Amino acid sequence: MSPSATGRRRVHRSLAAGVPFAVLAALVAAAPAEGASSGEPHVTRTATLGDIPLGTFSNALLPGTVADDRGVDLGGIGSDIYPAGRKGEFWTVTDRGPNGQIKVGGTKRRTFPVPGFDPAIVRIKVSGDTVKVLDAIPITTSSGKPVTGLPNQAGRDETPYTYDAQTPLSYDPNGLDTEGIVRAADGSFWLVDEYGPSLVHVSARGKVLTRYVPEGLNLTGTGYPVVEALPAVLLHRKINRGFEGLAQLPGGDLVLAVQSPLSLPDTDAGEASRTARLLRFSPKKKAVTAEYAYRFDPVDVVDPSEDDTSELKISSVVSVGGDRLLVEERTDKAARLQLVHLDRRANILGGPYDDDSTSPSLEHLDDPAASGVPVLAKRLVVDLGTVDGVPGKIEGVARVDRDTLALVNDNDFGMTDGTGAFDARGRLVDSGVETTVTYVRLPRGI
Repeated sequence: MSPSATGRRRVHRSLAAGVPFAVLAALVAAAPAEGASSGEPHVTRTATLGDIPLGTFSNALLPGTVADDRGVDLGGIGSDIYPAGRKGEFWTVTDRGPNGQIKVGGTKRRTFPVPGFDPAIVRIKVSGDTVKVLDAIPITTSSGKPVTGLPNQAGRDETPYTYDAQTPLSYDPNGLDTEGIVRAADGSFWLVDEYGPSLVHVSARGKVLTRYVPEGLNLTGTGYPVVEALPAVLLHRKINRGFEGLAQLPGGDLVLAVQSPLSLPDTDAGEASRTARLLRFSPKKKAVTAEYAYRFDPVDVVDPSEDDTSELKISSVVSVGGDRLLVEERTDKAARLQLVHLDRRANILGGPYDDDSTSPSLEHLDDPAASGVPVLAKRLVVDLGTVDGVPGKIEGVARVDRDTLALVNDNDFGMTDGTGAFDARGRLVDSGVETTVTYVRLPRGI
């Protein structure tokens, strides 16, 4: 029996016994906001994930992976959400695990307080005001070893440190900063990752079948196959802003969203840019077949409290039939869902903007459309920042039915940045932010 299969059966036994995966209700199901009418988007339900010790969760899947969880509970499953076929059930995926930043000598260091944590695919059920964990699948190498969530390459990724930012940790070429998730018709999963950035095909049991990365990444030493099948221009992704959104179109093609504009020609240009990229990938051809320019609204339109353009992100893309997508533009405090159509005439794949020597770059253009770039047209569907009861940092969106969306937030495993994230004993000082699934009813169907 494979380690992943053993882990899954232990999870089921734990669930059946009621421990340790009993989930406690923490919030009352939310009624429509006061004053809301059928003509306004409103929250119809809020469900909360209770406290599950991260070490207990991880070691039930892959025994011995977490020696000390430092008081951290399971969280971070809000990287994405995808319907699992039964009412109220969804597939979610954790991100790379608890991580934060602490400034040492004027430089921010990336901390991994639970370095043994292995990203997992988690099946949940929304039941009343509770989010229940039904199943969990660890993501592993071809031999069943944990991929971990640690950075891959020195010089390209941030150096990982211990919880107190004092001791460097080892890089791991297998590590995945998992984000979007969809499930294919054959039961396998597709995920996206921020490090490569990469598209990851995972078996129904959690083993990485293939990791598709940009040409020229030169990632070696992995315990699974790596194929350089993505445009080389993606090597210019901003740190921690690789692929974040993933959608599956009705015919099986995938749409990948780069979270932020590329750093072209340099970091400053990427920070100031409002032009991100979407890619279309054919699992049959195992190749990118189209690329699109997506234009953010000004940051103060998306979030009136924010004036820093670099805070704009795409965190979720959702197929809504044909070649139509919902695209989530967000900051940490606000989010708006835009409807776009992937017009074949807007395909820029293989053009001058895939060449990193092109000047000005796509990201550096003040008005790409005026420069002849076919930017995707979009239409605002809902401003979630104006809907009472929607939490911050929404990273996953799923379509429940014609006029209802399920939203999941990323609670960062209850972590905050800075030296106050852990107490003097090295135990987490929890932020109090919970993982919630929120249903929003729209006045008009999508």
